[in-house]
Amino acid sequence: MAKIRKMLGKADSPYIISLMKLIETQSKNTIVKWCNEYARENILPIYEKDYPEDTRLRDSLNATSEWLDGKIKLAEAKKVIKEAQVAAREAEGNSAAQAAARAIAATTTTINTVTSSLGLVFYGAAAIAYSSVGVNENEEVYEEIAARECKKIEEALEKIAIIDESNPAKINWYC
Repeated sequence: MAKIRKMLGKADSPYIISLMKLIETQSKNTIVKWCNEYARENILPIYEKDYPEDTRLRDSLNATSEWLDGKIKLAEAKKVIKEAQVAAREAEGNSAAQAAARAIAATTTTINTVTSSLGLVFYGAAAIAYSSVGVNENEEVYEEIAARECKKIEEALEKIAIIDESNPAKINWYC
């Protein structure tokens, strides 16, 4: 049996480097919006398939949207989004759902730390992989899924990216 990894993908992969370069050109709000929308559409259903009654991840994404729209303050949003981390810990033993919860926890913390946006890619790739092919595949299969998922994530950012963004986020990558 293959070792179940929390995250899939590598920070020095060409597909991650390409995504990081694009992220660096965008404002914090654009990054937060992109992560939030992608996670809601592609990652949340993985978690909700096994935990349909648990609204913590959806609530976290909603709080992030409300913060973006100026409807709630950062402190109020943080109180809600920290529950995504709790959901991730509680999903122990369900690799796909746990990776989805971790992806959403990272996604929602982009309101505070934009480098967390990479968590959408690394944990999101794991959620997609484990929900589609299980946990017993070889490394090459998982790397292929991670690369494909990253490409989809980058394409989603390209669709909403602001050309010549006047206020790009200041990012120091530590990976």
